[in-house]
Amino acid sequence: MSKVVPRFIEKYKTEIIPYMMKEFGYKNRMEIPKILAITVSAGFNDAKDDPKKIESIVNDVMKITGQKPVLTKSKKAISNFKIRQGDVVGLMVTLRSHKMYEFFDRLISVAIPRIKDFNGLSNKSFDGNGNYSFGLSEQIIFPEIDYDKIDEVRGMNITITTNADSDEEAYKLLLAFGFPIIQKKNKG
Repeated sequence: MSKVVPRFIEKYKTEIIPYMMKEFGYKNRMEIPKILAITVSAGFNDAKDDPKKIESIVNDVMKITGQKPVLTKSKKAISNFKIRQGDVVGLMVTLRSHKMYEFFDRLISVAIPRIKDFNGLSNKSFDGNGNYSFGLSEQIIFPEIDYDKIDEVRGMNITITTNADSDEEAYKLLLAFGFPIIQKKNKG
């Protein structure tokens, strides 16, 4: 029984590799950057004392990503926020391989187009090492979430980790996948 290969893996092999080799003049296919992981994280500000809210957030992220999130705990106490060391303050999921490409496909094809008044993601959200981070203000843009069953609209952060040597390479890689980043203007 063979697994179905995600659409974006095929796209990477057939379209993106030749495009990147031509664009950057790579001599070897192994030089071409690729997406290594996608991390989805969410923080809870008011939910840390309510186990039902934490469970609700965990279930939402699990439906969206197809993987159970890990709860993150505070490393030190912060009295201004009433947080003690060891309190649960958020959650995160790191997706790799097939699950990562399936999530990325659903994010680009289904979820992001459902954002109201969407004009594209910022082209300034790269970290200098070829990784891209952005935030979503509501989890209801994903079709897996039943709007009638949510208790509260919550946001999440998504980080796309690549092995690109520069932000420009990562930018071109994400554009080749069809990621809705605002196009950079050419100088001159």
